[in-house]
Amino acid sequence: MKIDQHLTAPSDVSPSLPSLFGSNSPLLVKNSSKPNRGLAWQVAPNLWLSFRYAWAGVRYAYTTQRNFRIHTVIGALAVSLGIGLRVTNVEMAVVGLTCALVLVLELLNTALESVVDLTVQKSYHELAKIAKDCAAGAVLISALTAVFVASWILLPPLLTLIRSL
Repeated sequence: MKIDQHLTAPSDVSPSLPSLFGSNSPLLVKNSSKPNRGLAWQVAPNLWLSFRYAWAGVRYAYTTQRNFRIHTVIGALAVSLGIGLRVTNVEMAVVGLTCALVLVLELLNTALESVVDLTVQKSYHELAKIAKDCAAGAVLISALTAVFVASWILLPPLLTLIRSL
């Protein structure tokens, strides 16, 4: 889809869905110079503002999520250790990417938990529990993988350094 194209209702829309694709629906954007963004609360008018919103999400996760802070510190230590041990560029890239993957999944976990909490509010729902547990499981698997990768790359030169002392 080109950037200047607008969403329109499919031609075979059932008349039983007037609220979704009706003429006054916020999802239906008519061919006009300015698209109707009725469901969007706030749209970033420029790229700089988009980056500010993204940074606000990272800042929120860092200030409110204990596990995000733990992963950030451990990732920074792993990268610092790699720099100190002078591992190869490829090895540093692998360590950095695995640390970044953990942080990305932690951000997605935080986002998913927020949406689930918004949806179920203060009630319990088994599907909400499954969604939150699976997202947390994805973070756990990525963190274990990052520890394995960092150990595989960083332990041999670290042990060599320790033996030489």
